[in-house]
Amino acid sequence: MSQGTLVMMHGMTGTSEMMRPLAESLAPDGWSVMCPQAEIEHPTRGGFAWWLRADDPTLPLNEESQGQVGESIKGILEGLPEGPVIVGGFSQGGAIASALLETGSQDRICGLVLIGTKTVRAESLRDCLPFLKPRPIAWMHGSRDHLVPIEHAREHADIFEDAGWPVTRLEHEKGHMVNLNQIEELKIAVRGMAENSQRYSSR
Repeated sequence: MSQGTLVMMHGMTGTSEMMRPLAESLAPDGWSVMCPQAEIEHPTRGGFAWWLRADDPTLPLNEESQGQVGESIKGILEGLPEGPVIVGGFSQGGAIASALLETGSQDRICGLVLIGTKTVRAESLRDCLPFLKPRPIAWMHGSRDHLVPIEHAREHADIFEDAGWPVTRLEHEKGHMVNLNQIEELKIAVRGMAENSQRYSSR
């Protein structure tokens, strides 16, 4: 029987299968892996997206894009397995993972893995965190990321730390990518989340 599920979500133009190798490498012993796939097909670049936008990716999302975020979150929740979960993702997927803390399933989340991402709901995240029990965050970002500027990513981590949530920061000098040179540190962080998961197993 699985002790829990690591739920990892791909970024824009990604797929479930593209995310699976990373998820399987991070999954603690005894944990299952789930890699949901977004439902929105990218119109020009192939793959799938959790939301679409036509403007500058560094700007806040407009109403239509926020609506797509909401629909994507709803889809994730419908397929979320029972028991404790560690949620995370790359780029857009990490933003969706973070937003899951604002849902009724937050009490089963025992940790987050946020890679190359930022929050797209900063104010609502700030508002909800003080009412939630802190859980560990594994955060990875590149200082040369041209799609998600490092300042936006640091703000995301700061929001958690300001609310008393422990954040393992894995900053690197590369771009919008998973830094494989830090994968062991990421595995250790995820393993720690799993070791503290028993308190969520009955939820």
